[in-house]
Amino acid sequence: MSSYVDATAGALEHCELMAQQQPDLAEPYYNKIASHCKERLWHQLTLTILDLVSHPTLTLRTTPEGTNSYLALYDKVMLSIDSKVNPLSLSRIAVRVANSLATTTTTTSNDDSTAAKAILENLLAKPDDWLNTPARIYVESKLSLLSLDDIMTTGTTSSSPVSTAAQNEEQQSKLASIKKIISSNAEVLKEMIQAPDTVESAIVHSAHYEMAMTYYKVLGPPEAFYEQAMSYLNYAPLGAGGGVIGEPTATTTTATTPPSTKEDAAVDGDAAKNHQLAVDLCLAALTGEGVYNFGQVATIPLLRLLRDTPDQWLYELLQCCVKANVLEFQELTQRYADDIARQPALVHRADAVKEKLTLLALLNLVFERASSERTLEFSIIAERLHIPVEQVEWVIMRAFSVHLLEGSMDQVEGTVSVTWVLPRVLDQDQLQALASRFGGWAVKVSKTKDSMQEQTPTFA
Repeated sequence: MSSYVDATAGALEHCELMAQQQPDLAEPYYNKIASHCKERLWHQLTLTILDLVSHPTLTLRTTPEGTNSYLALYDKVMLSIDSKVNPLSLSRIAVRVANSLATTTTTTSNDDSTAAKAILENLLAKPDDWLNTPARIYVESKLSLLSLDDIMTTGTTSSSPVSTAAQNEEQQSKLASIKKIISSNAEVLKEMIQAPDTVESAIVHSAHYEMAMTYYKVLGPPEAFYEQAMSYLNYAPLGAGGGVIGEPTATTTTATTPPSTKEDAAVDGDAAKNHQLAVDLCLAALTGEGVYNFGQVATIPLLRLLRDTPDQWLYELLQCCVKANVLEFQELTQRYADDIARQPALVHRADAVKEKLTLLALLNLVFERASSERTLEFSIIAERLHIPVEQVEWVIMRAFSVHLLEGSMDQVEGTVSVTWVLPRVLDQDQLQALASRFGGWAVKVSKTKDSMQEQTPTFA
């Protein structure tokens, strides 16, 4: 007598029940899931479930038992076939189920948060030969992100000094563990032999950088947050209008642009989250030590979300720094003095921001000169930077020390000769100026060639 038990029997029963209760989701989802189970089409099954759990505002419901419908689907369907599906696909579904528990309401209970983490912890408990490296990095990153969200949102919940100390110690332990994960996974990602433009690679890198940038948002420094956030946006870009691009498919991936994977909360277009990221990125660019390539951040579509909002002043301030216009910067800081005063990062780093603008103004002044005309008098620099002449020497030395320029300074003659300028992302005006310069150089080369040909004797 056969002892075979169909592991998908419970999955089919669940899908039939949900199709009856939620008829609008029956044909596009639950009936398809049941059909794929019967036909053992595991790849198609995971794609259908992944699509279902990607739109919580439309598809997240409650079962007849009062359970989160995503969690019920995961428990009764996915776990019954978990050994038959791609580990990364299973992990992505598990993460979205966990997020549906953690973000169902703005007042998520501790039980919901614990249950969300338990889903991912159970995945990580699986053996290494079952959960492959990309899937493990993805789950670790998303689990760490849930922990960071708890740290940022819960705060201190007890007035008892003993409880507060214990809570702080627990948070410090979590942060230390997350930092270790960031470091170890960053090394693994570098060593992974995986094409950088594949969808799977983009998904894993996106999860890692999102977690890393959130960690540095909590602890700083701003330049570390800036670096991780820019890497995150490289794998999870936004559309030209600021809207989130949908998750990539194999047919939309190109070899020149990393695929978009703006997952989870952003799948349904979390405008508030994107707006806050734009604000944080502007502040990090302005205040981060060693961040001088403003052209890189100023061109990303994300920052356009700040236009026509109360935070537009921050967008204008960043664009002014791209142009390194000292007078315009002074005018903006006066106009938006109240807004700036409400941003502690700008208040505490005010002198550093002014120094950065001064250095960028010097950089632009040198860039505008032809390579044969880059010996500048201190008086010209002082006039352009709107500083006293006696401060010019310090500004030049500072520019040399942070490797924005290379060259030599003649303190007796009061001049500086620049031999190298830091490569940067250029705006449209700078590109046009550079193109014009190349045109002039091409004309000179052509004239030199003609002159040499005329002066070269010909031999019969």
